[in-house]
Amino acid sequence: TVVEQKVAPITTVDWPKALEMHKAGAMLIDVRTPAEVAKGVAAPTAVNIPLQEMPQRLSEFPKDKDLLIYCRSGKRSMAASKFLVENGYTRVFNIDGGIMALPQK
Repeated sequence: TVVEQKVAPITTVDWPKALEMHKAGAMLIDVRTPAEVAKGVAAPTAVNIPLQEMPQRLSEFPKDKDLLIYCRSGKRSMAASKFLVENGYTRVFNIDGGIMALPQK
């Protein structure tokens, strides 16, 4: 028999909500490559853990904090969010639209 594992749905938030959560202590995680991050646009105080390095760096994701995950457009962050949820994380939030949707001041 196959045991179906219930995976929590991924919660998606927009940037204003994400920045509000970040002020309250949530951790911003940028899953783009270091080369992409170096090109400029990054959210302040975000930790860069590229999607492809996540399995090796899982211990760097705290389970006692809200995790705000973003990439360039939202595709990799959704994959990263699913990966975290599959690994037992419950406080995972995908930022809608990625860094391209970050409101420019």
